[in-house]
Amino acid sequence: MTVLRSVVLGCGSYLPERILTNAELATQIDTSDEWIVQRTGIRQRHIAAEGEFTSHLAINAARSALTHAGVDAQSIDLIVLATSTPDNTFPATAVAVQNGLGIHHGAAFDLQAVCSGFVFALATADNFLRSGAFKRALVIGAETFSRILDWNDRGTCVLFGDGAGAVVLDAQAQPGKSSDRGVLTTHLRSDGRHKSKLYVDGGPSSTRTVGYLRMEGREVFKHAVGMITDVIVDAFEASRTTAEDINWFVPHQANKRIIDASAHKLHIAPQKVVLTVDRHGNTSAASIPLALGVAVADGRIKQGDLVLLEAMGGGFTWGSALVRW
Repeated sequence: MTVLRSVVLGCGSYLPERILTNAELATQIDTSDEWIVQRTGIRQRHIAAEGEFTSHLAINAARSALTHAGVDAQSIDLIVLATSTPDNTFPATAVAVQNGLGIHHGAAFDLQAVCSGFVFALATADNFLRSGAFKRALVIGAETFSRILDWNDRGTCVLFGDGAGAVVLDAQAQPGKSSDRGVLTTHLRSDGRHKSKLYVDGGPSSTRTVGYLRMEGREVFKHAVGMITDVIVDAFEASRTTAEDINWFVPHQANKRIIDASAHKLHIAPQKVVLTVDRHGNTSAASIPLALGVAVADGRIKQGDLVLLEAMGGGFTWGSALVRW
C-alpha cells in the first residue's frame, strides 16, 4: 500500500546585502564582539535595506527554491509563508509573494508561530498535500526582524537578523516506510502561559502600534532545551528512528549554547549539527530554511539523508519535523 508524502524538490534562500557585524554594533551600543560571541555564537547578521520588505526577501528565496527544484512557478498551487514581520497588517504577505511570482491560482496565506514558524508551516503544507487538497507547495520563512527591534536594548538587538528561505514540496506516492522520501513526521506544541517571556509590546488591537520585541533571555534559555527535546523524542518514537539514524540536525538558529545543549542531551553527534547562527544571527522563521540552503549548497545534505528540524519561539511555540531528503 502506498501513501502520499511531501517530498522536497528543492530549496533556496536570500539574505539582504548589508552585513552588520558585532564590531559595528559595539560602536552604537554598550556591547562587544567578545560579549556577543561568548553568549550567543553570533558574529554578524544581515539587515534589510530601506524599502526592502519581507515580501521582497520571500520572493527572492522562492525563486531560488524553484530554480533549484527545476520547476515552474505555475506548478505551485499552495504557498504557506511563515512570518512575524508581514508587510502589512493585511492582506497576507503570502499573496504579495504569489503575485510577485506571477501565480494567480491556488491558495496563499501567512502563518504566525514566531521562530517555530517554518516548522509549523511545513507541517501545515504537508497535511494539505497528503490530503490531496493541493499537489505542490512553496513553504517559506521570511523575516525583517530589524524593523521590530529596540536598537538601544543590547539584550535583544544583537541577536536578530533579516533573511528568507524556502522549500518546494511535491506530493508523491511512497511505499509507506521510514525509508520513504519526504516529510515523515511532524510534532507541534504551544503553551500561552509563557507569553511574557518573549513577545512584541504592540499590535493593531492592543496599542495600534507595531511595538518592539521584548525578551527575558534567561527564562527563554531555561525552557528551550527541555521543550526542544520533548518534540524530538516524539519524532523518534513516531518514526521508529534514533539519534544514530539522523544524518543532519538542522535546529532553529537562535543561540549556539542552546543548540549545543540540545544536541548533547539528545546524543546527536556535533558533526551532524548544521550551524549558521554565527553568520545569520536569529532570523526567526527564516533560520531553518536558510540553514538548509547552506547545507544543501555545500553538499552536506544529499538525497536520501534523514534530516531532523526543530524550533522554539515566542508563545511559547515549539515543534519538530523529520524529513527524508
